[in-house]
Amino acid sequence: MIILAGTPIGNLKDASVRLVETLEACELIAAEDTRVAIKLLRALNLENRPRLVALHDHNEREKAAELVEFARTADLVVMSDAGMPTVSDPGFHLVAAAVAAGVEVTAIPGPSAVLMALAVSGLPTDRFTFEGFLPRKQGERLQVLGALAREPRTMVFFESPNRIAASLADIATALGADRRVAVARELTKMYEQVKRGTASELLEWAEAGVKGEIVIVVAGAEPLEVDLATGVTQVLELVADGTRLKDASAAIAEATGLSRRDLYEAALAQRTGRTPANEQAQLPLL
Repeated sequence: MIILAGTPIGNLKDASVRLVETLEACELIAAEDTRVAIKLLRALNLENRPRLVALHDHNEREKAAELVEFARTADLVVMSDAGMPTVSDPGFHLVAAAVAAGVEVTAIPGPSAVLMALAVSGLPTDRFTFEGFLPRKQGERLQVLGALAREPRTMVFFESPNRIAASLADIATALGADRRVAVARELTKMYEQVKRGTASELLEWAEAGVKGEIVIVVAGAEPLEVDLATGVTQVLELVADGTRLKDASAAIAEATGLSRRDLYEAALAQRTGRTPANEQAQLPLL
């Protein structure tokens, strides 16, 4: 089978017993960077010296078939430089090829910068979306953030320390200067730090310079305070653009806090000229 191995994101003590046992017994490791893998094996004081093969963004597609064939008869361990393979790291194309070929895939759970940053952010954790790395170019970054302006779930991003100030400035522009944000850096390491505040407050902090591995957690948008009539208009605008009425009603309900059923029935009534079901009971008897 293929074993996706979650590795420490900073603190070696986070290596699980299962990870250590698996690395001590495996024959082949596909690693994002073989040099990093060798350092980990040595740091964990492992005696096993498995064969190492590089698996990164530039060779994963061409290596996938060969590695899947190996995994038919032996265990293949897949490691990224830190955290869980496939999550903003190599491994997705290999897993997809394995699934298509009927080869079993499992994972050794491990530390996650996404979940840790979310947990310590102080922002809602019941629903969230992971958006990976923000684009390098400002125009593309603003476009991505603009599309997320009404996203109601907490959002998690990876970012380079060299671009953290620029990204916070764009978050303030696209989502609002008062949008709540948490920036987590160097998670599980000696200089771990979590800064919390508004986008504008954290921008002022970041402009002085920030180092280390960065995760940005951004609060979701608050529901819009609109009445039912305005909500129905928004639903019908989405329908005019090709969205199904059911889906449009759900989207506007999530963005505004209005009842999805009320939006659906009122929009349907407006399109067909019928009286909404929730108003029929209020009509006078003749």
